[in-house]
Amino acid sequence: MTDGYRESGQSRADLLRECRRRGMRAPKLAVGDGALGFWKALREVFPKTKEQRCWRHKPANVLAVLPKSTYSGAVAAMGDLQRRGRRQGAGGDQGFARDYGAKFPKAVSEIVDAADVLLEFYNYTAEHRIHLRPTNPIESTFATVRLRSRVTEGPGCRAAGLAMAFKHRGR
Repeated sequence: MTDGYRESGQSRADLLRECRRRGMRAPKLAVGDGALGFWKALREVFPKTKEQRCWRHKPANVLAVLPKSTYSGAVAAMGDLQRRGRRQGAGGDQGFARDYGAKFPKAVSEIVDAADVLLEFYNYTAEHRIHLRPTNPIESTFATVRLRSRVTEGPGCRAAGLAMAFKHRGR
């Protein structure tokens, strides 16, 4: 853990370089949301690491550009794409594009433009896939920190921020 500036690519690259300096080898796969700073830093420090975009965040991005009346169909179509993925080969995202492309091109581009990194998890064994799609391990770890930060309107200082991050539940 280190200090950094929000989604800064430089802050993230500094952290990854420090991890590498301390002996971390390049990960085979990184799972994350659309945090551009992280992906830029990862490509700089560990260029051979593959990318998997989060299947919890992507639907939220897609739904944000759709009217509410289309949500249930869009969620079902994204789930279908996620389940079929590589079995349909390249272009498995075409069903979503066909159903939503005429009226909602921005929603379709959210999926089509990211199809390779959304379906990267299919390149790994079935037993690992369930763990590779979402960023839940990361999100759940920091959910408590996020809650504490909201209640106190930020940590106030570095020491308080570290205390929030490392305070255990129930103690």
